Amino acid sequence: MVALKAGDIDRFVAKPPANVHAILVYGPDTGLVSERAQALVAAYSAGNDDPFSQAKLDAGDLVSDPNRLIDEALTIPLFGGRRTIWVKDAGGRNLLPAVTPVVNLLDCPAVVVIEAGDLKKGTGLRKLFENDKRAVAVPCYADTARDLETLIDEETRAAGLTITREARASLHGLLGADRMASRGELRKLCLYAHGKGRIDTDDIEAIIGDASAFELSELIDAAAGGDLPALDHGLERLDAAGSNASVIAGQTLAHFQWLHRLRADVDSGTPAAQVIETVKPPVFFKRKPALTRQLSIWNSQDLEKAMDRLYDAMRIARLNDRIGMPVLSEALLTLARVATARSRSRR
Repeated sequence: MVALKAGDIDRFVAKPPANVHAILVYGPDTGLVSERAQALVAAYSAGNDDPFSQAKLDAGDLVSDPNRLIDEALTIPLFGGRRTIWVKDAGGRNLLPAVTPVVNLLDCPAVVVIEAGDLKKGTGLRKLFENDKRAVAVPCYADTARDLETLIDEETRAAGLTITREARASLHGLLGADRMASRGELRKLCLYAHGKGRIDTDDIEAIIGDASAFELSELIDAAAGGDLPALDHGLERLDAAGSNASVIAGQTLAHFQWLHRLRADVDSGTPAAQVIETVKPPVFFKRKPALTRQLSIWNSQDLEKAMDRLYDAMRIARLNDRIGMPVLSEALLTLARVATARSRSRR
């Protein structure tokens, strides 16, 4: 089965068909990947989180023990029903030996849902799922303006609030890079405006404006560009604000995956500045110089190592929130030092 089209994804996630037993949820928006995977697991398990009916596996464990996945998939639940297997953090790992036997099963009693990052077309898990009629690939890309409108409506309606046109327009400039982060900011905003009946621009300035004074894009650019003072400052601000380390790691990972895709064009002979100038969707004009520089100093091999490091940081932050920020900080500082070294060597 080919990857689902954008217009079919929400319907599929809301009511997934019973004849599917393997689903790959992938893409650069790690928050949206996590949200959709969780929704699919909930739909297939009908809210049953009994450990005999649901298994959560880390992809790293399946690399070392490929047979475990099919063993879990063929296990009959003790109390009946359909067993769900949730595999997390599959991006950047070779899971084909573990996943292929499950996808090839003619009659699988379980449903396997796999979370992954941004995957190249025609390779690895993405190729396996898109070419097999018993499997489904669900892509997750950054929210469009229409997606943000829907998200804003969902959260404000649930909180019993309305929102002014000006406030809605302001939110479009602050949200969208990561679904989980966007939803978290909206819920925080709705909580702040509780009892007022309506959200206006003053509420956004009070809640989201201050937290966004050091935008996440600046933090990512500081790490990818080797600006250690700016990175230190940004990490302090985000830590003090109680930011979610796994979300930050996920968005940074998505940025390095994006650089990795664009780097292929540079390696083919296109100047970095031209690649950035013509990329779709277009980037904000103020970021173009920084992104051009990043694309020039990071080669494909270094970017692959950086992605592995960020995958590990994101996984650890999700498993243990207490040490998430220190682990993330160390990973970003390491990337900044690499960027500094590579920049000096190119002078």
